Amino acid sequence: MSETNGTSEAHPRLRAVLDGIPTYKPGKPAAAADADGPTAYKLSSNENPFPPLPGVMERAVEAAGGFNRYPDMACTGLMEELAARFGVPVSHLATGTGSVGVAQSLLQATSGPGDEVIYAWRSFEAYPIITQVSGATAVPVPLTDGDVHDLEAMAAAITERTRLIFVCNPNNPTGTVVRRAELERFLDRVPGDVLVVLDEAYREFIRDEQVPDGIELHRDRPNVAVLRTFSKAYGLAGLRVGFAVAHEPVAAALRKTAVPFGVSQIAQEAAVASLRSESALLERVDALVGERTRVYEALVGQGWTVPETQANFVWLRLGDRTTDFAAACDRAGVVVRPFAGEGVRVTIGETEANDLFLKAAEEFRKEL
Repeated sequence: MSETNGTSEAHPRLRAVLDGIPTYKPGKPAAAADADGPTAYKLSSNENPFPPLPGVMERAVEAAGGFNRYPDMACTGLMEELAARFGVPVSHLATGTGSVGVAQSLLQATSGPGDEVIYAWRSFEAYPIITQVSGATAVPVPLTDGDVHDLEAMAAAITERTRLIFVCNPNNPTGTVVRRAELERFLDRVPGDVLVVLDEAYREFIRDEQVPDGIELHRDRPNVAVLRTFSKAYGLAGLRVGFAVAHEPVAAALRKTAVPFGVSQIAQEAAVASLRSESALLERVDALVGERTRVYEALVGQGWTVPETQANFVWLRLGDRTTDFAAACDRAGVVVRPFAGEGVRVTIGETEANDLFLKAAEEFRKEL
């Protein structure tokens, strides 16, 4: 074997499936403002602009005093709290490092080379990544012209190789939803040995009464699993804790494939405290929903075509003007999330940030 500078030219063999997998792109952070400059706001990651809920910081700080010890791997306290809050057996629960961590465990438990995973596109950016990492074949199904899941086309895409289907409701990045009647018709068409994952990361922001609660749908459907997270409405994005609700065989498989000790004790305690601060949570979510309505109506008034959103963000289709619009927002002091050639997703943030965004959108609209 040849050597250069005393080291071998050979490299460790990596899985060929990793070739061509895109790297997940987090929302761009806001640039640090000069001392005398304007405040820059980050509206690119669907984060909650509010600080932790009452009592959460205190409980997290207390838990931090013991981080020389491993966390409770079974997340016992959090699991019991979730079971009581959502009316499900503990055996139907599994936790992970955010809902995306649980989603990756679902892929590990169900899908590998030769299997197929169906999801809408565009939808959550992690779906194609974690699908390819598992070795399975991605089957993206285009959204409708209204940027909604095309459930008829997704049902038609099911084959004998299909193992898992993601339904992101509300959908990220469009904010659109599928309603009860169409979702139940779709679920009735899915074979019982195919797992349907209802990704409900933005569930708390829904105000459309026709959108079903996935946890209720799962109760009599063994092939339905639901993903939830503490990163969005609960404001614990930096602590990485999410969970799944699924029937016992699926939930048990998730607990087997989870990274040991993946959810820190600080995250567990903060999540429990957040669940116990529900009244304050609802007040904050209502405030964000109010801002969402204001931003949506202002954009429509400016002449934009905006899908009706049930999440904490809005979606603007801009095609080849996407990067130009994102740059204009940067100059105005707000960072948005561009998807090159398609559009931008803009988080509902502080009132001041939303005002800056609306002003930038109004000025840009004049150029179209």
